[in-house]
Amino acid sequence: MTTVRVEHSPAIVIGSGIAGLSTALALGNCTLLTASTLGEGGSSRWAQGGVAAAIGGADSPADHAADTLGVGAGLGDASIVGLVTGLAPQAIAEMVARGARFDRGDDHAIALGREAGHRERRIVHSNGDATGAELIRTLVEAVLDEPRIRRVEGARLVDLVCAGVRVAGVVAWHVDGAVVVHLAPAVVLATGGYGHCFAHTTTPDGVCGDGIAIAARAGVTIADMEFVQFHPTALAAGGDPLPLLTESLRGEGAVLVDETGVRYVLSVDPEGELAPRDIVARANYRWSRDGHDTFLDARCIGEHFPKRFPTVFGLCAGRGLDPRRDLLPVSPAAHYTMGGVYTVGPGRTSRPGLWAVGEVSASGLHGANRLASNSMLEGLVLGKEAAVDILAVTAAAPGPEATFWVSADAWVLESEEPAVSARLRELLWEGAGVERDGDGLRTLQREIAGLAHDAGCSVSGRNQLLIASLVADAALARTESRGAHFRTDYPHDDAEQASRRTVRLPPVNASALRLTPGNARIDLHMAV
Repeated sequence: MTTVRVEHSPAIVIGSGIAGLSTALALGNCTLLTASTLGEGGSSRWAQGGVAAAIGGADSPADHAADTLGVGAGLGDASIVGLVTGLAPQAIAEMVARGARFDRGDDHAIALGREAGHRERRIVHSNGDATGAELIRTLVEAVLDEPRIRRVEGARLVDLVCAGVRVAGVVAWHVDGAVVVHLAPAVVLATGGYGHCFAHTTTPDGVCGDGIAIAARAGVTIADMEFVQFHPTALAAGGDPLPLLTESLRGEGAVLVDETGVRYVLSVDPEGELAPRDIVARANYRWSRDGHDTFLDARCIGEHFPKRFPTVFGLCAGRGLDPRRDLLPVSPAAHYTMGGVYTVGPGRTSRPGLWAVGEVSASGLHGANRLASNSMLEGLVLGKEAAVDILAVTAAAPGPEATFWVSADAWVLESEEPAVSARLRELLWEGAGVERDGDGLRTLQREIAGLAHDAGCSVSGRNQLLIASLVADAALARTESRGAHFRTDYPHDDAEQASRRTVRLPPVNASALRLTPGNARIDLHMAV
């Protein structure tokens, strides 16, 4: 028997990216758990491009919605798309009111850029290409000013706690070594995607799908795991993760060329470099596979490059490259994941008491392929809307004699197994990368099953194995090519498969937890 501490809260938010911070601010009275220092972990602060919002004179939310649905390749949820694009201008106004410093033109109006898939200039950016960092700065300052938000840094999510069908809290390992059960009538996952499960990626090392795996283990419905967006222009100059060259560069005129100067993307799509990301990424992948070098030529941006794109300029300079004069070597890399915890409306999952927002969710906003700069927008809008939904739901916390459940294998405290993680990342890249086929996916399934027998695998390793399995199974089941999912053995879309797919795993073996009358601890009886 192991005794752990129990703490109560009106609501729990896990994750301090844009989605988590937005949710916590809208809730007010809640506990915010983050594995890192507040605002430091995850992908949000590294996001370069911007936030899409129809605030230009010739633009409209309806046009923004149409572009979103078009890039989503038939799988976008029109109601969610309409909600998010409709509230985008308000989200920008609210961030300005909070003190966000967006770039402005000579007329002092917010400057708008253009990215692939957008028919209008509607990308709001900050400091050229540091929009994520500015949004995080603004939101963190607001959270620090809200005394009702209890912040717990260095708290690693281990498992969901369930009472019957309802999610009633989470188990977390705290930085001081304590194992704490946080109980609340509402739990919000804002833990990010699974891009770092691939060997070549632009995402930080913590973005491995832990929240999705933990939800799946508890029997929460998961969707769309085959849809992984590969960014076409990661800087191929070493590093893990690979540095990102924002799509806004192409919006300002940068083009893709090979060693002979040929703009090869034009042979694939008349939109060239501003075609949807999946098309450009596959063009890069195939041109490189065929023996060519692939470069981004951004010399047209000229001498104001350091001011317009200071982040990219610094990344290049650190690798001995000057984008004003040099061609920049690029390659595709896993960047954003459309799959995750299946949600309906503003973040509701298949289990009462649990919401999911941001990249951890499969909200239906992105469909089979994300429209550029819709991800930070999703966090801002659906984070707030999920909080509104939570506050409208009255649910009493389970009483002190309730029986709680967590999966038993989540409590095995082994050390990390980096060799397993490295091998799994290579396998996913090889078998479920930019292009997939049935033989490669079946090989991937067998390799995952073999790695799963490694008894020394850590909790994080088990989560990554589950994520890899969900991706491989979903990609094998979708016998068509659609959006970011491309099968060389099924290179065309299939109208009969133009629907989202969900999966619900049976809950893993569990251990019963019962609160003691003192309500201050839990006695954990391991049923193994």
